[in-house]
Parts: sequence; structure tokens; C-alpha cells
Amino acid sequence: MPELREALDTVLQDVAPARLADSVRRLITDYRSGLPAGEPLLRDMVDATAYAAYRMPATHTAVTAALRQLPPIAPRSVVDLGGGTGAAAWAARDVYGPIAATVLDQVPEALKLGARIAKGQEIAWQQWRLGEDVPAADLVTASYVLTELDEEQQRDLVARASAAAAVAVVLVEPGTPPGYRRILAARDALLADGWHIAAPCPHQAGCGMREKDWCHFAARVNRSALHRRLKDASLGYEDEKFAFVAATRELVTATREPAAGGRVVRHPAFRKGLVTLQVCGRDTAVGPALVSKREGPLYRAARDAEWGDRWPPHSPYSDLPSDQV
Repeated sequence: MPELREALDTVLQDVAPARLADSVRRLITDYRSGLPAGEPLLRDMVDATAYAAYRMPATHTAVTAALRQLPPIAPRSVVDLGGGTGAAAWAARDVYGPIAATVLDQVPEALKLGARIAKGQEIAWQQWRLGEDVPAADLVTASYVLTELDEEQQRDLVARASAAAAVAVVLVEPGTPPGYRRILAARDALLADGWHIAAPCPHQAGCGMREKDWCHFAARVNRSALHRRLKDASLGYEDEKFAFVAATRELVTATREPAAGGRVVRHPAFRKGLVTLQVCGRDTAVGPALVSKREGPLYRAARDAEWGDRWPPHSPYSDLPSDQV
């Protein structure tokens, strides 16, 4: 993310840190209220800049992590719904190269700021409101948007994303129980539309966590000095918790068969000679997988396993680079 960080830091110099901090505090209160937005949360260019400073690195990191869980696809275009200042478009271009990107949002100030941040990149910025047509693209994304909508609007956005995408849809929400429930409803809608769930689920059936727990993951975000000041934080990093669903039109894997194994859905637990992994399996069951030192190579793989990894590590995706498996 160095290129994005450098571009973002350049535009942040235009607004006094005190004004950014005041706007960030209001935005945090509005977002944490959990209520659908009756009007755009970003009211002016200061709000848009504060939002970019406060949320753009974390959104970029979460969307990048979600995209890297997709099986091998090669989208030539991406449309991001409610994309604000363009974090998801940056993520798509980081993962897939310089594909044509279009960011749709209802707030003109966010689009103008996004264009300044992405100066020179092939990204189109288009004012758009929910209910309007979505341009066709290979990949359609929406990140942290459903949380701002009521249930009817959420269904409409997912339906429009489904209709516009030719290859894949990726939706990202906060890694909270309400965020998970919104992703779960979107997952159900995509399955009903004939999509194949590519990630994070290792199956196409009902979620094994429903009514018991919530499925979410974490991605580490490095904080800039300004980011730390705006959040009154001392650490140089934070872990962005997110829930997501990625779906493909076709069952696209390296072998054209469903992925083997399951996915680690919590931080592994370590004891001497034993690793415990909470795994969501292809049978939809979610439970512990115990790997002891006696199991040799599998034990070494378990010690290296992280929250969000596929398990067992050998799957049709094993020929991908290590940051994509």
C-alpha cells in the first residue's frame, strides 16, 4: 500500500489536523450508531478528507484481503458501489493489475477527492445513487456500504451488483455480528441468483455459524503518524475486523472442482506439541481440528497457519502465490 499511502498523505496536507480530528470524531459517532444513514454521512470536502484519512487504509487492506481469497480470475474491469474515495478500486488494481475501474458514489466531494488521490490512474469517478443502473463489469465490489442502508435497500444493492457483474461479486462489511448478518443475507441472495460462493465458505450450503457465532476475519493495517493522531492511538498498527462474501458466476478453481478442506475461522491456539484450529468444513460444521507434533509436516503447517487460511493447506489453490492462499 505504499503508493496509496503516499498519495493520501499528499492530499491530507490541505486540511488542518484539528479540523480533520473534529470531523473524524463526528464520523465515528455516526458510523457506530448502527443506524441506516438518512442522508450522506460525508457533508463536505473536510468530511471526505477526514473519512479518507480515517478509513481508506483499513478499507483498502480488508478489500485486498478478500480479493486475494478468490480463485484464479482475470477481471478486465471493476465497478465499486458506494466506493467513496476509491479504496476498493485501489485494492482491485493492486491485486489484478491496471484494470479499468469505475467508482460510483452519491457524494461528489468524495469522488473529487478520490480523483485527486488517484491522479494519473485509470479510474473513472461517477456520481450515483442507489436505485440507478450499475454499469456492467467483470468484477463488482461494495465495501462497508450495506451498513448504511435499510434492509430493502440492502437487497436492492445486492441485486444490482449481481445483475451487473459478469465474473465475480465481492461484498465486505464490518466484522461484527450485524455485519456478518448483512453478509449472510447477501450470500443467500447470491446463491438464489445462481452464483457460486468462492470465499470464505468451503461449501455452498447454509452457514454453520448461523445463530451460534459470527464469521469474520482480520487484516493488519499499518498506521501513519497522522492516522495515530486522528484515532488517539499509540500503536503503529491496527487489526481491521471484517466479514465478507466472494462469489463467482462459474465454479472457478484451479481444477474446476470444489475446493478441498475448510477454512480457519479463529486465531489458532497453541500448547506444547499441539495446535488447535477452529475450522469451517465442507460439511458446514465448525469445530476444532487438533494437530499434534506427532503429525510432522502437518503440525509444522498448523504452527504457521493463520486466521483465514485454508485448512488443510493442500488444496486446488496450492499453485497460487503464498499471499493468495
